Amino acid sequence: MANTLLMPKATAVWLVDNTALTFDQIAQFCTLHPLEVKAIADGDSAQGIKGLDPVITGQLSRDEIAKGEADSNYRLKLSESKVKVPETKRRGPRYTPLSKRQDRPNAILWLVRNHPELKDAQISRLVGTTKSTIEQIRERKHWNSANLAPMDPVTLGLCSQIDLDLEVGRASRGQTPAAPAGDTLLPASMTETLSLETKPARSDDDELDADAVFAKLSSLKAKPEDEDDR
Repeated sequence: MANTLLMPKATAVWLVDNTALTFDQIAQFCTLHPLEVKAIADGDSAQGIKGLDPVITGQLSRDEIAKGEADSNYRLKLSESKVKVPETKRRGPRYTPLSKRQDRPNAILWLVRNHPELKDAQISRLVGTTKSTIEQIRERKHWNSANLAPMDPVTLGLCSQIDLDLEVGRASRGQTPAAPAGDTLLPASMTETLSLETKPARSDDDELDADAVFAKLSSLKAKPEDEDDR
């Protein structure tokens, strides 16, 4: 793995402030443009960035700095760093064990049916498949479509529940929530404008007759007394 300079801009800040190296030398060593190094020296760039001493990190020796200061055409050489920077690996499709690859179409069918909001790229990340395979299964053009049965990829061990929930959450973000099924209460803005004419008006005949009510109560009270006399 090629040796890589740690924090190039912070290193450039330190070299500008603490050495007599030219802008071209610092730019070449820190893989920056000479104009960017000049902007650092003028205070127009890298404001607030604390300088990083490359000698302390072991990426540049004092002898190299001295050689560069003595000869403006000298190109500084990067020393073996004391800190190993891991190489960035390009993330490829999820690896699926051979024993579980036969279950992938069933898992894809389950995802397509139960989570139609998922994009092909998300399904591909979850179960490690290709977009063409997802298309074939979605359009029922897969060679084994007749025998496929939807199966939860988490149960099959093709992905974790956390990964599935994460992808579903990303796909659902920004979507309009589905309308609730069944009868629901009307919003207040609608009920406030309802006309009161729909209510049947009470007529004068419907007024309660107090004498009739008391007479009815008296008759009900008298019945049990008559039964006791018998």
